[in-house]
Amino acid sequence: MKGTLFSFINLYKYSYPFFKNIAFSLDAERAHEFTIHSMKMAGRFLPDQKDDERFHLKAMGLNFSNPVGLAAGLDKNGEAISFMTHLPFGFVEIGTVTPKPQEGNDKPRLFRYPSEESLRNRMGFNNFGSDIVLKNLKAGNRRGKIVGVNLGKNKVTSNDDAPKDYSTLYRDFAPSADYLVINVSSPNTPGLRDLLKDAGLRQIFEAVDAERKKCSKPLLVKVSPDMALEELSSVVGLVNEYKLDGIIATNTTIMKERGEGGVSGKLLTQKARATREFLLKEIKNSHSNAELIGVGGISGFEDLMDFWRAGGRLAQIYSAFVFQGPGVLFDIEEHLDMEFKKRGTKTFEEFLDSVKK
Repeated sequence: MKGTLFSFINLYKYSYPFFKNIAFSLDAERAHEFTIHSMKMAGRFLPDQKDDERFHLKAMGLNFSNPVGLAAGLDKNGEAISFMTHLPFGFVEIGTVTPKPQEGNDKPRLFRYPSEESLRNRMGFNNFGSDIVLKNLKAGNRRGKIVGVNLGKNKVTSNDDAPKDYSTLYRDFAPSADYLVINVSSPNTPGLRDLLKDAGLRQIFEAVDAERKKCSKPLLVKVSPDMALEELSSVVGLVNEYKLDGIIATNTTIMKERGEGGVSGKLLTQKARATREFLLKEIKNSHSNAELIGVGGISGFEDLMDFWRAGGRLAQIYSAFVFQGPGVLFDIEEHLDMEFKKRGTKTFEEFLDSVKK
């Protein structure tokens, strides 16, 4: 198995630059569609990979094979689960999924900034709808890994009716998903971020709570890096009040000088990091058990170290995977292995303790 692993490391290391050159010669969204289709086809033939038990950790009652996952937005419809779980991701999040199929916003709606390893998207929750995404989730080969589902409301659903969309999605996906995420922080659906305010979130949490009593699965809410500090504090208070399992920080950021939509990647790093560090302190000060999953501008091992030093544990990547390919995951594991040996730690929890000292 070790020899197989090294062969895949070399395969991804040397083949991705060639694949990237082809993909980046295409329109960004066409390249994305081509990539997901290729992953869908390849996933069914790829073997499991043995994971390093030193990197295991437990959070929200779930067992993660390592602390780095794939963020929502890349595999919107859950078509590439079998491929993503073959890679050294500790967990994979699909979506955003809405109750009804949705075309999203007008094209072009996905833009690259290669020199800054960043993306801008104004996709608008384009997806096949909950029925098809649920079938894909059930059919995917998870290889024993954690798979979460990111939930959103349809564009035609008013904010007043949004709680029904989220509660319906929770009901449909909870039996099959390992965790679920309420996404009201995308900048690409008109008025959606208004639901991040206390009243909007409270109504959604209240509606979903009724379904949680029937089928309990870890539930998180994803926040925006553009929120004021008092708004973030309010989210922590509501998460504690309704006993959610965590917060995902952060979604994309609005940069009006770049155009409509949300920006991810290195251009988001500073703002997302500040949001995460504030939330980690708020969670600690409120004596909360909520988990904070860090995402946004995490481009490599040093960004992860910053997050772990601040008190975080689980993290996700997106843009780094687009620009660096699967090699970024093997690079993270290699650096983590070196840190373990340098610090003399044998478990991930021991490593975190050593990092925070």
